[in-house]
Amino acid sequence: MAAQQSNRRSIGLVDIGAALAVVLAAVGVIWSPKLSGAVAKATGALKPITVTVDVRGIPAADPAALIAAAKQKGSLNIVIRNQPHGSVTVKDVTPLPRRISTITPAGRVITVDDPNQRVFSTLDARFLLQGQGQITKEGVEFGGQGIKVGTPIELDDNQFRVSGTVTSLKVGS
Repeated sequence: MAAQQSNRRSIGLVDIGAALAVVLAAVGVIWSPKLSGAVAKATGALKPITVTVDVRGIPAADPAALIAAAKQKGSLNIVIRNQPHGSVTVKDVTPLPRRISTITPAGRVITVDDPNQRVFSTLDARFLLQGQGQITKEGVEFGGQGIKVGTPIELDDNQFRVSGTVTSLKVGS
């Protein structure tokens, strides 16, 4: 008598591993920051956020040219905690004067412009940036990254990459 062939299939460890990989990939796509940002945009959860970033003490041969270039381009790439957020609009860039204080022999405190700026120029500026963000229970989120006053941020352009600190957040236009 001929051996009967079984049509039953058994599920092996490889099959379970493949199914688990597919499920994990689907979960990763659903919870990705870009997709959640697209969902937030579609549902109207994104709001205009104005962020003020102060950049202090960055050595630069011509800080005025960097400020002018940022104003002229009108947008900068923003990096929050080493994660690229995307592009934000530059509303304004204001140079911040570098000042020093000293005490006179008469006991008065005077404040004057730093004379070293003529020799050792540095970029000291306040960037006023506009972008889209979500308001969550933890605060303001840009591209899935929470930001607050004091958060270090990098501003990136084709001419420079500088580090600054968030000094103000304003929701709305």
